[in-house]
Amino acid sequence: MEFRLLGTVAVETYTGPLPLGPAKRRSLLAALLLSANTPVSVGRLTDSLWDDTPPSQARGVIQGHVSRLRALLVGADAEAYGVELATLGDAYVLRAPETLVDAQRFEELLMLAREQRSPGDTVLMLKEALSLWQGPALSGAFAGPPLKAAAHSLEESRLATVELLARTYGTLGEHHRAAALLSAETAAHPLRESLAAELMLALYRAGRQSEALDRFHRTRRLLADELGIDPGPKLADAYALILRGDPGPPAVAPAARARVSSGPAVPSTASPASTEVGAVPVAEPPVAGDTAGAPPVVRRPPSSAQPAVHPADPLPVDLLPRAPRGFQGRTAELAALTRAAAGESPVCLVTGPAGVGKTALALQWAHRNEALFPDGRLFADLRGFSEAGEPAQIDVLREFLLALGVPPRRVPESAPAAAALFRSLTGRRRLLVVLDNARDSATVRALLPGGTDCVTLVTSRHRLEGLIASDAARPVPLDTLEADDGTALLAGVLGEERVLAEPVAARRLAELCGGLPLALRVTAARLAGRPQWTLAALADELADERGRLAFLDVDDTGVAAALRLTVQHLPPDAVHQFARLGHHPGGHVDPYAAAALAGTDPVAAAAALERLAAAHLVSETAPGRWVLHDLVRLYARGLDPAAAREALVGVLDHGIATALAAADTAEPGGEPCFVLPDGFRRPAAVRDFADRAEAMRWLSAERENLALAAQAARDAGLEDRAWRIILLQWPQVVWRVRDNWTPLLELALESARAGKDAYAESRVLTLLGWVLTEEGRAAEAAALLEHSPRLAREAGDPLGEATALINLAVVRAELGELPAATENCARAVELARREEDRHTEMLALQHLARMRLTARRPEEALAHARTALDLGPEHEEAARRSLLLAICGEAHLALGQEDDGVRLLDRAAREAEDAGYDEGAVRALEVLVRTTAEPSYRVRHERSALRLATAP
Repeated sequence: MEFRLLGTVAVETYTGPLPLGPAKRRSLLAALLLSANTPVSVGRLTDSLWDDTPPSQARGVIQGHVSRLRALLVGADAEAYGVELATLGDAYVLRAPETLVDAQRFEELLMLAREQRSPGDTVLMLKEALSLWQGPALSGAFAGPPLKAAAHSLEESRLATVELLARTYGTLGEHHRAAALLSAETAAHPLRESLAAELMLALYRAGRQSEALDRFHRTRRLLADELGIDPGPKLADAYALILRGDPGPPAVAPAARARVSSGPAVPSTASPASTEVGAVPVAEPPVAGDTAGAPPVVRRPPSSAQPAVHPADPLPVDLLPRAPRGFQGRTAELAALTRAAAGESPVCLVTGPAGVGKTALALQWAHRNEALFPDGRLFADLRGFSEAGEPAQIDVLREFLLALGVPPRRVPESAPAAAALFRSLTGRRRLLVVLDNARDSATVRALLPGGTDCVTLVTSRHRLEGLIASDAARPVPLDTLEADDGTALLAGVLGEERVLAEPVAARRLAELCGGLPLALRVTAARLAGRPQWTLAALADELADERGRLAFLDVDDTGVAAALRLTVQHLPPDAVHQFARLGHHPGGHVDPYAAAALAGTDPVAAAAALERLAAAHLVSETAPGRWVLHDLVRLYARGLDPAAAREALVGVLDHGIATALAAADTAEPGGEPCFVLPDGFRRPAAVRDFADRAEAMRWLSAERENLALAAQAARDAGLEDRAWRIILLQWPQVVWRVRDNWTPLLELALESARAGKDAYAESRVLTLLGWVLTEEGRAAEAAALLEHSPRLAREAGDPLGEATALINLAVVRAELGELPAATENCARAVELARREEDRHTEMLALQHLARMRLTARRPEEALAHARTALDLGPEHEEAARRSLLLAICGEAHLALGQEDDGVRLLDRAAREAEDAGYDEGAVRALEVLVRTTAEPSYRVRHERSALRLATAP
């Protein structure tokens, strides 16, 4: 939901603008929004709606407009956005978060723009602010005197912003762009002298002196003809400057733009010392732990106006992963990084092939030099070479900004604006930013900090020559380990005595492993577990295998050879398990999934995983959770390609069986979504869930794995598995409904339709429609849901029809079709009772009660809610019980029984809080906050809202 004042007065929703009606209703809305969250008296509203003597029934007209406007907002689920139109005595107040009002966002962006230290960042903020304007302010409203004054003030603010943007363009030397911007505005406002003066200067500095002088004379004549006055000081000064041939201030050089003021309208916070090109660097002593003889760290002295740590700043942030264990060698590269990190705003670029240890080197250096970064260390895996795909820039920037203490509501929505804010916040800090696995230069540029005392450390398999050219990145190429360092790594695992006993063989092993740390660690692990083996014998064996594994799509056959030799000496059950792990579609496995892949039981699978972990073929990232390195996964997949479909079916059916158990535990009494698919392969064992919390944790932790499994099923033509795996996550969907489930449910819908399964299509449409409704996409939801009851009837699924009718009723109520919605819910109650399904009947009664409450029939709402509460035991249906209790409480309030209403709402909130159902708690507490002045309710509401906003 968005309120617009900068253009036609409107309320935008996901389904389009609300039908506000006549101009006076828009005027009422505009007057309330201009004083959002502040009571506006009826007298002031009267002045806004009539510019002459108001009619005698003016108060009644205003009340009618308020009533209609309130109904429109309620129908658009304004409460979910924190929006409420309330009556306070002889006044009205429109409560709404500032982020929903475009005029408020415009002012906040202006404030942020003035805080920027870089003119380029100021431009980004100003352009985003101006993009909010869609025409003259308060268009479409009847402008009484107060609204005329407000519209004039907003337009003045817009024009001042245009002038500031033009001056900032000038600071950047982009005078042609400033002139183009000002020409359009000057044509619309020919008598505004400040605009004309700025345009003259922009034309002059763009080399268009004759046009600049012509603009002066045209404006002078216009002022004389229209107003009978001479040019004012601004226009006259600009004319004199052009006649003198004054070149004006120099443009900001690209390399220095982050360190200078962006013009008189954007005050600089840097001191002269911090902007002086010739500032003398100061040498600091070597950091403890660095190699002897390494060059000193060179760091510019922080100025008094720019301290490293500010008292008001949050505690230093640290997103850095732990230091790598068993790190060996790389003395020269660590010293090179230290040299590269010296100076102003350095970007250090660690490059090299896959598996060479780029991330390990970066983390080792970062942990050794922690003292250099008192304001913290940021880390982001850009996944430039991962099958999972790169994260969106805005997601990385949001994580950085939140870590730096930016409130969620102040994080810009666009990546360029977020990047500008990130540069601004880091401009006065000493931070380390590690950007791991970058694929290209453009991705990195948007994530560079703005401070001259910040260090950026980038790792990539590509050389990123564009970053070197544009940002003077200092490359630190990382090659394979030298033989001495490779033998040192072996000695760190095997012990010095064993390596010294066979120094030639150890050196040969290091060379045969290609100097890659991954290959060396796997080989060392195999030798460590077999003290009777000689290094020479293994070296001979490794040499024989070097050219036989070229089918792996990597350049480094040393890795493939080491993996092959490792697998060759594993027991058969571990080899079988390893080969099947390569066909797992997800990112991690547990013993149950591993057993399903291999056709064994969890005990045998756990034993095999432990053997594989000992050989460094898998890593245990958490108790009972294993992952494979990407190259290891590729190798494993090629060991038994013929088993791919069998392994996939096994793990899919494991996912179905486990998700069924989780759903049954999380929502006991819920109707099973479906019968099992044809040819279902029941796992040897299915995980037990002790309680609802454990089941929900599993569904949350496995969400990504289940999504990848569903996609793999769809790709393999196993549609009957794909939609089942997705639909079985419904308890988590209901619990976190606004957590972007739509793409996954759309995949389920494709699978159901591909399999021509009416039952599946109906069930998926029902859940997808409800999710779209909760996302505010009511029109889309209605279009989908109207087909679902018919499909359920065709499939002989009466309970599916009942659920579809309930969700269709919800969206129809959302669209203002309350009679049809009530009829749908009543029909759903009949179907559920006929099937003797209390769970579905309880759900239908809950929504029927809510609709009766909306229709202002609190007695009926109370009766339906009480009937529903009698259907379920108190220890079950925690979320639904909370919602039903809240309806009972609101019904009592509507009946004037405040004590009973407050008591039931408090109980609803507490049950929701105890169950971890933050959305239900927020809903109940919002009503309590509006009803009573008890301060504890406001505190609880804020806590629940915070948990809901920050939930993973």
